[in-house]
Amino acid sequence: MALTPSNMLPLGTSAPDFNLIDTKDDQIKSLNNLKGAQGTLVMFICNHCPFVIHVNQQLVQLANDYSLKGINCIAISSNDVVNYPQDGPDKMKVHAKENLYPFPYLYDETQDVAKAYDAACTPDFFLFDQDLKLVYAGQLDGSRPGNDIPVTGEDLRAAMDALLRQDTINPNQKPSMGCNIKWK
Repeated sequence: MALTPSNMLPLGTSAPDFNLIDTKDDQIKSLNNLKGAQGTLVMFICNHCPFVIHVNQQLVQLANDYSLKGINCIAISSNDVVNYPQDGPDKMKVHAKENLYPFPYLYDETQDVAKAYDAACTPDFFLFDQDLKLVYAGQLDGSRPGNDIPVTGEDLRAAMDALLRQDTINPNQKPSMGCNIKWK
């Protein structure tokens, strides 16, 4: 596992569109079908990353809390499944069910979507406003496996709350940290 920081896409960047298979129901989903009325959170995650496993419960809680407020969450796995078969679509379906994912869990087989978002690690977070303009690209919070900081989601929650209030989101955003995306 290589500790990798997220790339910081410029704020205001338009969300790249996609059409990906949702491993939960085997249906093709697009960004336009999944976006929220107030905002959209795109998360790059995977099944096996210890950084994602560390925050899984908070991701579920966050999605449950904010979907009621009009911010939809979308999870995408872009890892190379030839070398990391535990991240394959069949295992994603099981993982989503076991973790009670309330959000779609999309499979980016070509890795084109991860490249379009300049995703670098798992987890990697991209929060877009109702016009699909990037307003936050940073960490969930300061917790990492083994650092004894509680997982609260405070940084991402603060950005989502500001978005809902139509307040300015702090432009000084700390990058997420995690395992590198497993490129082909």
